[in-house]
Amino acid sequence: MVNVKGGTRPPWVGLGAAVWLQIASGNAYNFPLYSHSLKSVLGFNQQQLTMLGVANDIGENVGLIPGLVCNKFPPWVVLLIGSFSCFFGYGVLWLSLSQTVQNLPYWMLWIALCVATNSSAWFSTTVLVTNMRNFPLSRGTVAGILKGYGGLSAAVYTEVYSALLHNSSSKLLLFLALGVPALSLLMMYFIRPCTPSLGEDSSESYHFLFVQVASIVLGIYVLTTTILEDVFSLNVLVSYTFLIIMVVLLMAPLAIPVKMTFYPSNRGKLGVSDVSVQDNSSAENSEPLLTPLSSSANLGSFQEGDEISEVDMLLAEGEGAIKKKRRPRRGEDFKFTEAMVKADFWLLFLVYFFGVGSGVTVLNNLAQIGIAQGLHDTKILLSLFSFCNFVGRLGGGVISEYFVRLKAVPRTVWMTCTQVVMIITYLLFASALNGTLYAATALLGVCYGVQFTTMVPTASELFGLKHFGIIFNFMSLGNPLGAYLFSGLLAGYLYDNEAAKQHSATCLGPDCFRVTFLILAGVCGLGTVLSIVLTMRIRPVYQMLYAGGSFRLPQSSSH
Repeated sequence: MVNVKGGTRPPWVGLGAAVWLQIASGNAYNFPLYSHSLKSVLGFNQQQLTMLGVANDIGENVGLIPGLVCNKFPPWVVLLIGSFSCFFGYGVLWLSLSQTVQNLPYWMLWIALCVATNSSAWFSTTVLVTNMRNFPLSRGTVAGILKGYGGLSAAVYTEVYSALLHNSSSKLLLFLALGVPALSLLMMYFIRPCTPSLGEDSSESYHFLFVQVASIVLGIYVLTTTILEDVFSLNVLVSYTFLIIMVVLLMAPLAIPVKMTFYPSNRGKLGVSDVSVQDNSSAENSEPLLTPLSSSANLGSFQEGDEISEVDMLLAEGEGAIKKKRRPRRGEDFKFTEAMVKADFWLLFLVYFFGVGSGVTVLNNLAQIGIAQGLHDTKILLSLFSFCNFVGRLGGGVISEYFVRLKAVPRTVWMTCTQVVMIITYLLFASALNGTLYAATALLGVCYGVQFTTMVPTASELFGLKHFGIIFNFMSLGNPLGAYLFSGLLAGYLYDNEAAKQHSATCLGPDCFRVTFLILAGVCGLGTVLSIVLTMRIRPVYQMLYAGGSFRLPQSSSH
């Protein structure tokens, strides 16, 4: 049984620690920083390198086992497994790239990369599930913050890569093998289940706003310093100063529990035992959050496949004819097997698959795309994508949370809008017009980030938090599946064919990826249609869950 920490401060301590682990979980975004070294030192062609990118995405997103484990064991166990995964996986890659151990077979490196980046799934599942359960009434905001920091991690790692590791790929892999596990071991004590706040607290919104502003400042700072280091030759002292300031900004969310320690609110002085006594003494006078009658009335209107009315069912129960075991309705807690038979489950999966699967294809090939269009240093391109990915993740959480509370607008509306923009973006990439590369990369980064932030709370709202870990991680399979189909089989094959026409290992010119971008535009067109269908289907769910402008826990939900 997992111990639950009481009090108002521990959830915020956990959120502050989760920020660091979410940054650590972005280690898979480093692939473009060392992929060129794998290609040159180990002699891989583009298709072999692209398949390593697929391994990178498979490891990062296959989190079904972490999803199951996080329901059975405390968070520190999940984080410990992730730490070992990171150490062994990146350790093998470092041994090969540094030539400490020579002639390691390709398949071994492929598996090592899977194992290494699978640490991301263990880290992110732990912090996401734990914090969404600690803040069940602010799911979109929490998902936006954590996924936002995850999106920003590539820019943070790029800063470390430039300032501390001096652009050395082998040093980066050694840092990932040792530094990330050390950080996880340091933070695992603070990531723990806490007593969730189920009432309206005005200070909570200000605390979330502070974390969001702090993350925006960090994002702007990291992007600016990366550009400065690329444009100017800065000395070591200046680079280290930039790095120290970045670390201080990463610690900003911890200011909230510090403030709560020195300036406790009256709400925080009310002990858990006091709440229990008051709840017991006033149980007869208090009204439930959702009465069974109103809940049934609201949910019954969109229950799928009911042929017998609830009145008939109740009469049959009273006569002893049947023993009722009602299936969960959308908005309640589903088991994974129960969720899988729902049409909305697969619609959400396909929409997410088309969005992130196409986006990750560009991310995995971003260095080669830049080189093909005449860029020699693609670090700024990666930092730009990372920052805009962060903006999309954070902004997607904030905007979807605002409109879902204001008008009960389904979060999938924003997946629809961004996939329309992604169609335009891929056409921009395909055109290869002068000056469009940076704009297209920025637009794609924002849209890519929104897909993540809207899928996470949508899955929890439709299918509950009880088995959210495995449901969320199954949805995340859309990323590696898309990487395999669109990046490994499509982009890598077309790139190598074009390079062969040029009699070179490196393809140059707009034709290297043009057909790939046109196909990705068509993929997002299909995703847009499915997203519209999903939005229309789940609108009644959101009208029930957010009636009155705030989230209402369904009667059967245990959270």
